[in-house]
Amino acid sequence: MNNNSEHTFHIPVMGLGYTIDTPVKVARFGISSVVSIIQDILVEQMREFYCEKAGEEYIYIPMEDIDHRAKRITSYLNLLQRIVDKQVEELKKEPFESGKDIVKYFKLLPESSPVKKLYAEMTKASGDAKELLQKQLRSKITAGDIDVNIMTKIDNQNYSKDNEPLPIEYSDAMAAFRGFANSSLESSIVFSAGLNPRLYAYLENFRDFFPDADGNIKKKIILKVSDFRSAIIQGKFLAKKGVWISEFRIESGLNCGGHAFPTEGYLMGPILEEFKNKKQELTAELLSMCNRALAEKNYTTLPTSTEFRVSVQGGIGTAKEDVFLKEYYNIDSTGWGSPFLLVPEATNVDRTTLLELINAKKEDYFLSHASPLGIPFNNFRKSSSEEQREIRIEKNRPGSACHKKYLSFNTEFSKKPICISSREYQNHKLKELVSLNLSPEKYQAQFNEITAKDCLCEGLSASVLLINNIPVHHHLEAVAICPGPNLAYFSKAFSLEEMVDHIYGRLNALNSLYRPHMFINELKMYVEYLKNEVHKNMESLSEKQIKYFASFKSNLLQGIEYYKELIPKMANEAEEFKNRMGEEIETVKHNLINFYFSADVKTV
Repeated sequence: MNNNSEHTFHIPVMGLGYTIDTPVKVARFGISSVVSIIQDILVEQMREFYCEKAGEEYIYIPMEDIDHRAKRITSYLNLLQRIVDKQVEELKKEPFESGKDIVKYFKLLPESSPVKKLYAEMTKASGDAKELLQKQLRSKITAGDIDVNIMTKIDNQNYSKDNEPLPIEYSDAMAAFRGFANSSLESSIVFSAGLNPRLYAYLENFRDFFPDADGNIKKKIILKVSDFRSAIIQGKFLAKKGVWISEFRIESGLNCGGHAFPTEGYLMGPILEEFKNKKQELTAELLSMCNRALAEKNYTTLPTSTEFRVSVQGGIGTAKEDVFLKEYYNIDSTGWGSPFLLVPEATNVDRTTLLELINAKKEDYFLSHASPLGIPFNNFRKSSSEEQREIRIEKNRPGSACHKKYLSFNTEFSKKPICISSREYQNHKLKELVSLNLSPEKYQAQFNEITAKDCLCEGLSASVLLINNIPVHHHLEAVAICPGPNLAYFSKAFSLEEMVDHIYGRLNALNSLYRPHMFINELKMYVEYLKNEVHKNMESLSEKQIKYFASFKSNLLQGIEYYKELIPKMANEAEEFKNRMGEEIETVKHNLINFYFSADVKTV
């Protein structure tokens, strides 16, 4: 995130297409957002679309070009930068009149912002003093960052037209990374889904990720992590190469959108406490490693005052929660994702899906097995993609046509990897299932698990194409959407100003549904997740699994005790609300203990 920005939140990456052009919509207002660059076919479609809108010549980059993936991404990111730069220059020239973007820029800022206070002073001034203040304000305008995201697990080997394996630098993640590295952006790349050693090693080939002669880093690294241990492992891996982690972005393991990466029962509160208590220690260790590596490369070392930022996202829903995270845990920025799916000014949700989200009930949001990556995936029951998946099963044609192949990793039935969401794979797998002669109950359970997989390459791209009347390849128009369960508490479409006002406490955008604190919501999700995992494996629990579940339980109980001590410290929450939090925690604790007895799982 832009350290010069006055805003204290960012819009995280959502799906493949939901935030792919969000910088064009919000960056001129100083709001940073994250673009997914893993799907280069969609990136190329969006580049063509925006070249036409911007009056620029569009020159197609063909698939036959061996480096088409990286070149497409570089060209699109450079285009976004030119568009935003132009928007900001035009905004700076506008008169301070109602309805103008320049007025909107300053009105969106948080009340704590010195620039917002300067704006308030300007509105009360007159004559030369007013003109002088307006000149100062124009000089303060700063665009939000155009950050990008790579899910590091999506790193397929690619092949030539003769079906020969291409060199490793043309793999999916490596090429996408190179696309960002070669762009003109001065921003950050967010690595999510864990450590990819060959990708991280590849960073050393690009000078922009190291300090220049003045100690500035043009392109920065943000690591999305679920816990402190992950931050240590990945941070050290990169620091030993002289690569500084500018920010650790902590995301809830379950109370988030998209793919979920559950911890072993470690809850958000205790995780943030660990970051708070050990930040200085980790900073010193990483800085020492990083500077030693930089010196060996004869690069400029980082000053001893260098610190990494810490941000958090996943399930934040009120201004009080937002403020508490920043003040109690010293968080630098918060990520507000799923609520922005209801803000057409910021994200790309087609009208049909938007109406379904507006009218959705709490139970319409669920943790699914839809992802071909085999990772839990937050899903929406009323999406057209879910409807299409079920219709295909009814017609005895489960699975999807697989055209883009970004998630093709399975080699059970072929030498070349295929996607487990594909019709090809599911046909093979279901035939194999029939041959096992299982009981009806076991057969149905495995059938459901196989056919739960959905095509995310198409589904998570469709909405932005439909909104902009861009041709959808192969007529695959079913929309997949992956909001976090926190969206259940928002039930209308909002303007950008309304949502930002909600974040900063100037407006309440929540619906009438009772909403527990974000920490309580996550705790309940983890207990439910544990129950489901135990029940799923009950018939064949190994000693290793028993130890895992016992550790999971122990960590949850420790988290519960932590929250019991934390609640009285939440000074900005009403006493009635804090009392209810305490009651909810006791109920969850009671149910957790009773569940273990009824499940008859031995503790260790």
